[in-house]
This record gives sequence, structure tokens and C-alpha cells, in this order.
Amino acid sequence: MGLLAHGLLKIGDSFVMVADEFPPDFGCPDALSPTTAKGTTFAIHIYTEDVDALYQLALDAGCESIFEPMDAFWGDRYGQVRDPYGHHWAMATHIKDMTGEEMAQAAAAEFSGAPTD
Repeated sequence: MGLLAHGLLKIGDSFVMVADEFPPDFGCPDALSPTTAKGTTFAIHIYTEDVDALYQLALDAGCESIFEPMDAFWGDRYGQVRDPYGHHWAMATHIKDMTGEEMAQAAAAEFSGAPTD
């Protein structure tokens, strides 16, 4: 049938197991892609040295942009893509250490529409 049953992706020092979607008659009801299941409930999150380069690499490999990398209120440069199977991949580069108070202030400003510094 030509389906990948077990694939191993190594990202940094971590591994993610992946497989192709299997038809329901294969007896694997949990082997559906988010596209077939009509949505996903999570994103795989990756920290990288250069989020902009990783984002572009993902687009070049066939992913669709959910949103371009931006400087997020919590101190990361952060973006997301959707792969051809519907999985969401979040990616970030940490750019600024923040105290809890600074993060709370930045979040309040973000969600109130007020400018941030």
C-alpha cells in the first residue's frame, strides 16, 4: 500500500514519531490526519536559533503559513505553519528574558490594543 507506518524525526535532542494516515478499515481509528479529522487540538512547538529561517524552510517544504514570525509579548519571536497533513507547527526563538510582572504587563497591553515599548 506504500504507507509509512513508523517514521522518526529528530529535532535537536528530541524525537517525534510520525506515520501516514491509515484508512479506517486498517483498524487504526486514531491514525487520521487533522485534515480528515476536521481540525487539530495541538501544535508541535520547536525552539530554534533562527525562527525566520525555519519558517521559510517550512514554507519551501510545502507548509502553509498560519502566521508569520513576530515578536511576541512573552519574549519569543514566534510563528506557526500548517503542514500538508494539517498538523500545526509552532516555532520560536527566545529573544528577551522577562520577569513575570513584565510579561503580565506586556500581555495586558497586547490584549487591550495599547502600544508596547
